[in-house]
Amino acid sequence: MDDAQRYLFDLQGWITIADALDAARLATLNEEFDRRVAAVVPDDANSWRFGDILDWGPVWLDLIDNPRVGGVLEGILGPGFRLDHDYADLIRRGKGPIGTMLHGGATPFDYGQSYAVHDGQIRSGLVVVASNLRDVNPGDGGFAGVAASHKANFALPEDWKELEVDPPRPYVTPVTGPAGTAIVFTEAMSHGTLPWRGAGERRTLFLKYNPHAIAWSARFYDRDRYPNLTERQRAILEPPNARYGSRPTK
Repeated sequence: MDDAQRYLFDLQGWITIADALDAARLATLNEEFDRRVAAVVPDDANSWRFGDILDWGPVWLDLIDNPRVGGVLEGILGPGFRLDHDYADLIRRGKGPIGTMLHGGATPFDYGQSYAVHDGQIRSGLVVVASNLRDVNPGDGGFAGVAASHKANFALPEDWKELEVDPPRPYVTPVTGPAGTAIVFTEAMSHGTLPWRGAGERRTLFLKYNPHAIAWSARFYDRDRYPNLTERQRAILEPPNARYGSRPTK
């Protein structure tokens, strides 16, 4: 994580990483996504959420330690961070799978969604890597955040949370980017999904990471389900613990 990325992340609560997924990987992921959509998503469904995308095969497992993203995660979560949970969203039009309400935020204090800086080191709870499989252009909708709300001292007013409003909320910033862009954000920041108005589908992969001793999800990964993991991948999928040397490895 370089100085500019650190400054922007601390300032906003998110940064974008261009070309986090290259063209070849995007093509493979979209082909597999096409098959999954055709198999289970009704033609008249406006949106759909897929869980457990790591179970889809090796190309999906490779996402957990993407070298374009790993250094940023270490800068936010420290060494030994772990993958907490994963899913993928499809939106064809309108509201996403969980609607258009702002959510997240570390006010009042929430251990799982906290944010602070101590001695020049960012200390965050749950951090999300949201990767675009398709282009998200200005005006399309999709991910948006309330900049700097991860450092707010008071809760976001309830009547400010709905994003399907006209005119748009002035304090909400849409975050766009071409296919392959990764948005890295802290769940301590209030964020949500603007109604989708893009010409094509919104396809987004969500991998959510925590410091090594913290869990948000009550489900942990069984690393033995995934053959041929690298040692780093096995470490990222390890259940939450203090990473002490004599711990069990199974």
